[in-house]
Amino acid sequence: MKPGYKTKLLSLALAVVTLPLGMVKAGNPDRAGQAGATELLINPWARSSGWGGANSACVQGLEAQFLNVAGIAFTKKTEAVFAHTNYLQGSGIALNSFGVTQKAGGSGVIGVSITSMSFGEVAITTVDQPEPSLGTYSPQYINLGLSYAKVFSNSIYGGMTIRIIDESISNLNASGIAIDAGIQYVTGSNEDRDNIHFGISLHNVGTPLSFGGDGLSTRVTAPGNNNVYQMTVQQRVEGFEMPSLLNIGGAYDFSLATDHKLTIAGTFTSNSFTNDQYSAGLQYSFRNMFMLRGGFTYEDNLFDDALRTTVYSGPSAGLSIEVPLGSGGKTFAIDYSYRSTKPWDGIHSFGARFNL
Repeated sequence: MKPGYKTKLLSLALAVVTLPLGMVKAGNPDRAGQAGATELLINPWARSSGWGGANSACVQGLEAQFLNVAGIAFTKKTEAVFAHTNYLQGSGIALNSFGVTQKAGGSGVIGVSITSMSFGEVAITTVDQPEPSLGTYSPQYINLGLSYAKVFSNSIYGGMTIRIIDESISNLNASGIAIDAGIQYVTGSNEDRDNIHFGISLHNVGTPLSFGGDGLSTRVTAPGNNNVYQMTVQQRVEGFEMPSLLNIGGAYDFSLATDHKLTIAGTFTSNSFTNDQYSAGLQYSFRNMFMLRGGFTYEDNLFDDALRTTVYSGPSAGLSIEVPLGSGGKTFAIDYSYRSTKPWDGIHSFGARFNL
């Protein structure tokens, strides 16, 4: 591909990704707490969460759906990933995720994933019966992502995700659609020289959501001239915005020796409804079979318990073990990550993946 064409293609991809930025007001403290569907901000995948989100420029495979969808274009044939997350250990909240990416044609990759967030059993109470004697209900958050990514050249990768969000309890429901888009730029075409990565991605751009259902109906008594009337009143609710954000990241690979590689990465996250974040991380890899990684995410007032507005306290770490399954490049991997929090006992994620 001619250099001039590659430059035009990269400029066009950047324009497509940044076109909706007028919808994103980054780090505005006046809007803090006004977004909903904040489960979209939780990384459900074990490998990438060990970085603390720092690897948005170099994430590859299915997990790129969360940080930068362009990375799924690196799928060689088929990848299947399952992950389980104990979110805020001790709170009873859990996430289960499953996804598959598949090579489609010479340069395209399609991916689909589903993430379910459960909160355990919650006691049913009412104004008239405040004691938990009416049974329980189970809140459920589900989001489904459908992605397509493409290799535009040896250096440029781009992709887009359409995400369906559904939040529900027994008598209330909210659903909507959000769009993610991203690009990655990688130097060179030889794996040994692919040592500079750049990425930019936009997430959770969609229409406002609002709850509806029988849970908003109330039976009231209205006095009349001669009689008392029973009627049902439907309460109106305010809609809420998606938690839009922009990731801008870079990474560099160091070849320490034969079969040994060290990658450093960083990401700036511009949030619409929370503080902006700065993430840095590194990963050591031996023959792509053993990987050890760590990261740190900073935002304003992180070290001030009185002013801090996030449950995350900064550090994260993880490891992966990947073994071959016979010949032909098939592998099986186990991933684990930990993110520290205040309060609760941190976030533990476990994952398993097949590359077929």
